[in-house]
Amino acid sequence: MAADTFPDIVYTTVDEAPELASASLLPIIQAFAKAADVTVDTRDISLAGRIIATFPDYLTDAQKQTDDLAALGEWVKTPEANVIKLPNISASVPQLVAAVRELQGQGYALPDYPEEPKTDEEKDVRARYDTIKGSAVNPVLREGNSDRRAAKAVKAYAQSNPHRMGEWTADSKTRVASMDGDDFFSNEVSATLPAAATAKIVLETASGDEIVLKDGVSYPAGTVVDATFMSAKALDAFLEDEIAKTKDEGVLFSLHMKATMMKVSDPIIFGHAVKAWLKPVFEQYGDKMKALGVDPSSGMGDLLERVKDEPEIMEAIEACRDARPPMYMVNSDKGITNLHVPSDVIIDASMPALIRGGGKGWGPDNKEHDTNCVIPDNSYAPVYDETIKFFKANGKLNPATAGTVQNIGLMAQKAEEYGSHPTTFELPEAGTVKMVLDDGTVLHSHAVEAGDIWRSASARKAPIEDWVNLAIDRQKAEGCRAIFWLDENRAHDAELIKYVTPILEAKGVADKFEIMAPREATRASFETITKGETCIAITGNVLRDYLTDLFPILELATSAKMLSIVKLMQGGGLFETGAGGSAPKHVQQLMEENHLRWDSLGEFCALGESLKFLADAKGNAKAKVLGDAVDKATQGVLDDNRSPSRKVGEPDNRDSHYWFARYWAVALSEQTEDAELAAHFKPIAEALVSKEAEITSELAAAQGKPVDLGGYYHGDAEKTASVMRPSATLNAIFG
Repeated sequence: MAADTFPDIVYTTVDEAPELASASLLPIIQAFAKAADVTVDTRDISLAGRIIATFPDYLTDAQKQTDDLAALGEWVKTPEANVIKLPNISASVPQLVAAVRELQGQGYALPDYPEEPKTDEEKDVRARYDTIKGSAVNPVLREGNSDRRAAKAVKAYAQSNPHRMGEWTADSKTRVASMDGDDFFSNEVSATLPAAATAKIVLETASGDEIVLKDGVSYPAGTVVDATFMSAKALDAFLEDEIAKTKDEGVLFSLHMKATMMKVSDPIIFGHAVKAWLKPVFEQYGDKMKALGVDPSSGMGDLLERVKDEPEIMEAIEACRDARPPMYMVNSDKGITNLHVPSDVIIDASMPALIRGGGKGWGPDNKEHDTNCVIPDNSYAPVYDETIKFFKANGKLNPATAGTVQNIGLMAQKAEEYGSHPTTFELPEAGTVKMVLDDGTVLHSHAVEAGDIWRSASARKAPIEDWVNLAIDRQKAEGCRAIFWLDENRAHDAELIKYVTPILEAKGVADKFEIMAPREATRASFETITKGETCIAITGNVLRDYLTDLFPILELATSAKMLSIVKLMQGGGLFETGAGGSAPKHVQQLMEENHLRWDSLGEFCALGESLKFLADAKGNAKAKVLGDAVDKATQGVLDDNRSPSRKVGEPDNRDSHYWFARYWAVALSEQTEDAELAAHFKPIAEALVSKEAEITSELAAAQGKPVDLGGYYHGDAEKTASVMRPSATLNAIFG
């Protein structure tokens, strides 16, 4: 798709609460943008949209839609790209299956998701669905590295209005548990390719056969290529041991994974945890449960649904549950446990929330308890372990005085583990896995056993160099402490250091940066912000993801308010609007009470940056005026506490959009840089001010009743608009 078929700004169509909020906010944005000759239109990267686009041969012409993700993937490689990206679902298998069922119920003749494909058609269907699972969107759109930080107005508001923090005590039993060997961290090997190469990944079995796991994996010169594996036996022994220790310690058992982003490895690990928890049940009834379609990787919720009519198995599950320690709960009122659905507990949201709460998790008794936080792989677990140790020793963080941790993240072109999905395998037999280059060189080799999880990841030279230079620019702008979170004793990090050090030295800035392993960098960062100072964390892709939730949740109470700018490597801009981890609960509340507590502050921040970027890129002075006014409107929302309340009957997301529009219009009517815009927005501002009572009354009257959106994953546009735009007075002002 040619770049000239795109609007000035693409506002992505996504899922859940952010998409519901768009039904209210986007018409306002489009009305304002039109006055500056700026076109804002949508492209669909939602889970349902991607499913529909992937199976055109099963659908009617009226049901088909274009592959917007693929088109955007090409556009972000151009200087013209300007994308406001809202959080989308990174689907686990249960979410994918649920979305397919909903679409089927709406008349889309989509094929079922084949758990165990046998025919060629089923294998083709499974392969297509697998392209949609997990982190399918971000690697396509992130053709640049990440610059994430709290906007100054947001940080100032958080300091003036500090959120509640749970108390930490030195005698807290909360801890992090990780494998001490035979995991991805300990088994990692890495090398930088001196020349472009193509590799194949093979399993040489003990019987002498060669199984080709993947062929034709191409790398440009300078690519850092890793390989590693996790021992299934070591994982099972670790999980069994931690379940027993948790019981002895009298705390909650919790598992913290990212089965959405790590869509191959982490669901497998999650399945091992389900089997370990129900080990006596699987030992006695494993064959029967398999015949019933039980897949541990789909979680306890799916398992219980499949065996609910088998009283012997249900009785065995209850007996096992009684013998286990209490489990960390997602929803104790509904009996939804940590192991129910792989996508329910996502580490970068769950661990910061637990830490913010003083190390407490919710138990099945609907009370808070200390918790054993089980993070099997030891690659990044030390970050959370050190955070907990810091707070045990020093007490909770004070948001009123805390400084801030910014982040420069290496993520372009599928960097590191998040790009490893096509090269991750659960090994069918024992043997040796080898990465063999096209010249016959064996790049990496591991002796493995059946059931082990092997994966390879890579990071390319151009993104790495761009990442280092972006860090140099950010440190120069801030003049603060800057730390590369790299462990010289880890194979991959050691290769990155070989890039980092020469660039810093060549630019004459080596004295302005530190290089620390993640554990030490965690402590250094907390020591820095405890003194009220700013620190920049310069990290790889996974740590970027984890830290841009951890520090914002502790500093600001949420990561949804972060300014997230991706400077695309070809000159365009991608403006991300925050995290969506709590979005499902928001949707549930809207459907039950017609109250949406999603905070669109991240969208406001991204919009202002996008408009100012457009002004520079296309010489549109009016867009600059619009962008500057967005900043004033955002400040107004914060200063006057116009963000959504969590409680029904109080102002919600739709109210915040009214106030944002009002502040935006007033700022535009009062500015003196563009008389035409001032004149255009003066009557709009006056109407928004004078009709406050009618608008807020109409918005309040909409709350308190269940609503029908026409679907969860694929809602009805008219029904959603009716729910999210209930003020006739406000709608009339914008035509």
